[in-house]
Parts: sequence; structure tokens; C-alpha cells
Amino acid sequence: MSTDSISLGDVEITRVVEWGGPISTAGFVVPDSDPDLWRANSSWLAPDFWRPEDDACLANVQTWVLRSEGRTILVDTGVGNDRDRPQVPLFAGLRTTFLDRLAAAGVRPEDVDVVINTHIHYDHVGWNTRLRDGEWVPTFPNATYLVPRADNLYFDPRGPGPGRPPRDEHERSRWQGSELVFNDSIAPIHQAGQALLWDGTYRVDGNLVLRAAPGHTPGSSVLHLASRTDRAVFVGDILHSPVQILRPDCNSCFCDNPAQAAATRRSVLGQAADSNALVVPAHFPGHGATEVRRSGEDFVLNGWAGFSRT
Repeated sequence: MSTDSISLGDVEITRVVEWGGPISTAGFVVPDSDPDLWRANSSWLAPDFWRPEDDACLANVQTWVLRSEGRTILVDTGVGNDRDRPQVPLFAGLRTTFLDRLAAAGVRPEDVDVVINTHIHYDHVGWNTRLRDGEWVPTFPNATYLVPRADNLYFDPRGPGPGRPPRDEHERSRWQGSELVFNDSIAPIHQAGQALLWDGTYRVDGNLVLRAAPGHTPGSSVLHLASRTDRAVFVGDILHSPVQILRPDCNSCFCDNPAQAAATRRSVLGQAADSNALVVPAHFPGHGATEVRRSGEDFVLNGWAGFSRT
């Protein structure tokens, strides 16, 4: 795994990969997609995003490190070590050298000023905390953790939850594990007084603005970067695969409100295309980020970012 950087305007962006590999079949991860769509684009989907021989959908779990206006900002914090994750055996008890990789990028835990959780899913909040003497404590002791209020309410075991029965066994399993995620990765940052809940829009600094982008979860958000003439949008899990750029109506199996997720995806991609913004998803391997342009009612990729392939 590589750690490398690009600069957009006055903001430096570094990718730090925690894990990479197959997460499931493409048909499972993006069930709305037509298998012919994958095959028609196999010349560039393989080998970075798709393995045709077994239909494996490939993904990274990674953190984006932003250096902006003298501060160090993390966008999403991965799975974390030592987690009880019965809902996702692939990442149960994961142990990686993520903090060493972060150090290789020049970031010690005490250096982090802001942590942005685009939403509260296990693979976006894990390194919020680490295990110390049997207790979960904030990994980044000097950071303010920005958490969407809608997700905090939705996933807090004391809150109302989804307000409906699970759609299927996959969703039931995710909900059974959500209490574990909240208790080991979110509750401790509240207890430490480091969580800041926000609604709607939140300005991080002169270059960075968080905006609500619901659908994947009720509180899903995107981070907009505008510095000098450069633009980017960190879209979290609005995208799991590039095929969702080609067909924005195709949801991942992880989307809580499919209709809303598809509408949000189309809107965010449209804004990115119209402003020449780099689209930075949470989980893309390969070069990690891309520009997009409109193609009729849908979109096409318009060149990869300058990150090394992973």
C-alpha cells in the first residue's frame, strides 16, 4: 500500500490506506447494476475495481488527510483495530499498521485537529478510538470530531433507529452490529467532550465546507473543497464503484434509503461535473479519485487523480 499526496489550491491531500481487497461480488455490492455494464467496461474496471473471473468488487478502506490553513484534518477513519464486528466477519478483529502508515504521512495522533466522519458506518469511524487498558478512548486526543447529527440520532442505541423492520437479513445483520459500532467508536468521543454534532451545512475553514447528502444514511455528508481555482468533493459512500458514475441510479446494497441515495448521487455528480471538481470517494482503489463529465442523463469518467495506484 502506498501513501502519497496531491495539492489542490492551498490544500494538500494525502491518501492513507488501511486495507484493500475484495469485499463481495459486484452483483451483491451494487445489486441494481446490470452485469453487462461491468463486462462492457471491463477494460478499465479490471484490475483495480473488478475481478471478472469471480465477479469480485474491489475496494479500499482509507483515510484522506487534508492539510488546510495550518490544520490537519482527517476525512473518515476506517475500521480500526480490535473490533467486535459479527455483522462483517471480514473486518472482525482486524489488526493493521494504520497508525504507522499515518505516521509515515507525517501525522501523529496528537497532531490531528479535526476528524470528519462523513457518516456513522463501521468502516468510517473505527479509528475514532483505540483500545487502552480495556477501555475505548479517542485516538486523536486534540481533535474535534465532526459527526452528522442525523446519523448520531439514528445510530444511537437509545434513539429511534430506522423506525421500520429490516428489509432483509443483510440489513438485519447490519442493525444488530450498529450498537457495537456506536458504543466503541462514537460514544467514547462524546464522553471525552470531543464530538461536535452539525446539521445542514458546516464550514470547517475557508477552503472546506460540509454539506448534508442523505440517502446512504440519514446523515450522510460530503465535504466540498474550494481553494483558488481548484475544486473537489469528498463523497464518502455516495459511490462504492465507478459503475455508479456511469449509472447514478444504481445504489449499493448498503444504502438505507435507495430513492434518496440515488437522487443525492445524481445531484452531487452533477455539481462536480459542472464545477470540474475532483470526485473523491471513500473506497475507490486504483488512482482513488476522478473527474466526471455529463453524458446525456448520466456521467462518464474524465481522468484520474494523480495518486499512485493501490
